[in-house]
Amino acid sequence: MVWKTRRLAGASVAAAAATALVAGCASGDGGATSGASGDTLTLWTHNAGNSAELDVVKKIIKDFNASQTTYKVKLQAFPQNDYNSSVVAAASARKLPCLLDVDGPNVANWAWGGYLSPIDVSGSEVPLDDQLASTVGRYQDKLYAFGFYDVALTHFARKSVLTEHGIRIPTLGKPWTKTEFDAALAKLKKSGKFDYPLEMGTGGSGEWWSYGYSPQLQSFGGDLINRDGYKTASGTLDGPASVEWATWFHSLVSKGYIAKKSGADPNKDFLAGKSAIQWDGSWNAAKNADKLGDDLAIIPPVDFGNGPKIGGASWQWAMSSSCSNKDGAQAWLKFSRQTKYFVDYAKATGTLPATEAAARQIDGYQPGGKFNDLVEFARRFPVVRPVTPAYPYISTEFEKAAKDILAGADPEEALGQAAKDIDNNLKTNNYYAG
Repeated sequence: MVWKTRRLAGASVAAAAATALVAGCASGDGGATSGASGDTLTLWTHNAGNSAELDVVKKIIKDFNASQTTYKVKLQAFPQNDYNSSVVAAASARKLPCLLDVDGPNVANWAWGGYLSPIDVSGSEVPLDDQLASTVGRYQDKLYAFGFYDVALTHFARKSVLTEHGIRIPTLGKPWTKTEFDAALAKLKKSGKFDYPLEMGTGGSGEWWSYGYSPQLQSFGGDLINRDGYKTASGTLDGPASVEWATWFHSLVSKGYIAKKSGADPNKDFLAGKSAIQWDGSWNAAKNADKLGDDLAIIPPVDFGNGPKIGGASWQWAMSSSCSNKDGAQAWLKFSRQTKYFVDYAKATGTLPATEAAARQIDGYQPGGKFNDLVEFARRFPVVRPVTPAYPYISTEFEKAAKDILAGADPEEALGQAAKDIDNNLKTNNYYAG
């Protein structure tokens, strides 16, 4: 399974959550069940199909249950494709578990909808301030969730290919500019050696479109919504900078630099030499290094004028609002915040550890390690997706517009329609007040 699909798909299903909330804000307070039976607390996770990460969750639960006699945590794992819809249904029926994981971009939506309660993890072994900012989920200045890892977008290339074509290999301190990047793609296209010089993963769906491409829009100076109050997308998503991005994005297809719809496994195609540069993520770094060795170039995102940007936030842990044993739920959350578990998650999943202390214990990710630049990308370049309950709807509209633009729609019209639809959604939901 392609890592980005597994890591990011949770947010793509979140449109169902937005729909449910628009239909009627489903509060988790009270109800038929509380996620706790006596001192036994139920925990839900999306990792049923991901044995490596699920094993870490099981380990933490086992250690916690053995560490004390007051509480017991019981696991229930769901396939990721079914997870968000299961949470939405349980929230509507007021049958949420005490503990659950949530895709980072959805924290605001679930908190606003009454699914989650604020948490207090003060006194944990790992202070929140030690974590990557993108791994801490806050809404309206309250802490609702935290994660053990993040991922980072990057360009992969072969150093030998770039050198052969006279293309500078960018560094953390000196990324490619738009001018350099466009010139590099033109050279690679002219060489005739590649099906497409650039692989952008355009065959993906769901959250990949916002995660993968909105950072480029933001580097152009645009954004998905005006973040000053989160009350309008008009003038921002369809503003001049965003239209400039969209025009460039379409030109990648019209100039033959990318496929309108890439293959089922873009990373496999890159490793097979069908493309020269791949826009991908840290989840494939180890695989690519195993295949290409020292010839692999891990390249920072392009600076399109407003600095390099990547998306931020992945899966995080939270407590439901309906949990009747919040002391027990917070005890488990605090217990889990040990450096050894941050290390376990990163080793098991190939993700970026959320703390420097954990990174120092993982081969390749420590300072000077071959993958440490990815950790630095996650520290220096992340833009958290808009912290608004409207985000799942925003993401769906952006995906629709971006696909239309690649297919030949007028960039200004496509973005303008998306902005209008988002504004209507905001107005219909009273701008997600409360």
